[in-house]
Formats: sequence, C-alpha cells, structure tokens
Amino acid sequence: MEILWMLIVGGIIGWLAGLITGRDVPGGIIGNIIAGFIGSWLGGLILGSLGPVIGGFAIIPAIIGSIILVLIVSFLLRKMGQKKNHGHHV
Repeated sequence: MEILWMLIVGGIIGWLAGLITGRDVPGGIIGNIIAGFIGSWLGGLILGSLGPVIGGFAIIPAIIGSIILVLIVSFLLRKMGQKKNHGHHV
C-alpha cells in the first residue's frame, strides 16, 4: 500500500509541476509520476526536507524540484524539436 501511495503522491507532484509551469509532462500519468519522483529527489538535494512530508515526499522541495525538472525537460524537447525541423534546409 505504501508504494501505491508514493505513486499517487509522485503523480500529483508531477501533475502540479506541469500545471504551474503551463507545460505538459511527456508520458501522461507515467511521466507525471516520474517527474514527481525525480523532482522530489532534485528538490531534496537543493532544499533538504523542508515542510510537510506526505507519502515519503517532502512536499515543498518535491514540487519545486519537479517544476525545475519540467522546465528543463520542456526546454530540451523544444531544442531537439527545433533541430529536427531546421536541419532539413536544402
């Protein structure tokens, strides 16, 4: 049951990060869960375990870390998309 709770909280954190940044997390629900997990790890590195902990996640650093992650991923995807589109000039 604990793993299920972690997946749900991770997914919500990833979804919130996408909502706050106005960017879709690639991969839908799975992408949100991954963004929540990686984002919480990133946020933990930066801010430690600040604020309330829910489902094993320190919520504030997890959301901030996920926002950073979503912005980085969307930036990289946009750059890769530009390279693909602009690489075929003849």
